[in-house]
Amino acid sequence: MRRGGLKIRLLIGAAIALFFVVKRCSQREVNPFTGRTQTIAMSPDQEIAIGIQNAPQMAQQHGGLYPDESYQALVDNVGNKLVNNSIAKDSPYKYEFHLLADPNTINAFALPGGQIFITYALFSKLENEDQLAGVLGHEIGHVLGKHSAERIAESEFWKGLSTAGSVGADMGGLVGGIGQTTLLKNGRGDELESDDLGVRFMMKSGYNAEEMIGVMQILKAAAGPNRVPEFQSSHPDPENRIEKIRESIKKYRNN
Repeated sequence: MRRGGLKIRLLIGAAIALFFVVKRCSQREVNPFTGRTQTIAMSPDQEIAIGIQNAPQMAQQHGGLYPDESYQALVDNVGNKLVNNSIAKDSPYKYEFHLLADPNTINAFALPGGQIFITYALFSKLENEDQLAGVLGHEIGHVLGKHSAERIAESEFWKGLSTAGSVGADMGGLVGGIGQTTLLKNGRGDELESDDLGVRFMMKSGYNAEEMIGVMQILKAAAGPNRVPEFQSSHPDPENRIEKIRESIKKYRNN
C-alpha cells in the first residue's frame, strides 16, 4: 500500500509538472521591441489594467504625488519626449509619469503597461534634464521589455513545479529554490536591458546619453559603502552597469 501510494503521488506530480511545462512552452513569444523570446501570460490590455489598478496604491506608499506642478510638468515633458521619439510610440502601452512626494527613498520604478514613477528624493539629486531622461528612459525600457509580465509568468511556472515536487516526492523546497535563483538572475538581466534601451531612447530624443553614467554614480553614492554585493542583489552593481552603458553608447553611435 505504501509503495503504491508513493507511485500514485509520483504520477500525479509528474502530470502537474508536465502541465506547467507545456503551458510555459505555449506562452513563449518574441518581444517585438527587443527581439527577445519571453514567457508572457497576459495581453498588453491586461498589463495596462494591472498598472492602472496598482498605481494609486504605489503612490500612496510614497507619500502621494509631489505638489509642485512645475516639477511634474517637467517629468511629463521629458517622459513624453522619450516616448514620442522612440519605438515606445508604436507600443500599445499608455504611458503616464508620476513624481512622488517621498523625500527619503531614492528610487524610480515602472508598473506593467506604462505607469512610471520617480521619487522626489531621486529627482532632487539629478543634476540636469538629461539625467532625468536617463531615469525615465530606463523605466520605459522596463515597460517595453515586458519585465513585470515575464516575471509574473515565470513565477507561476516555478510555483507550479514546486507544487508538483511537493506532491510527487516532497521536493518542493528544492524546486522552489531553483525558481528564485532564476528570477534573481533574470532581474539583473532586466536592469541591463533597460539601461540599454534607455540609452537608445535618450540618443533618439537628442539627450546626452553620457549622463546615464551620472545617474549610476548618484545611485552608487546613495547606496553608500555598505551596499549589497552584486551576487546577493537583483540589481547589477553600478560599476557593472556603467561599463555596459558605455558599450551601449558606442553601439548606438555606430548605428
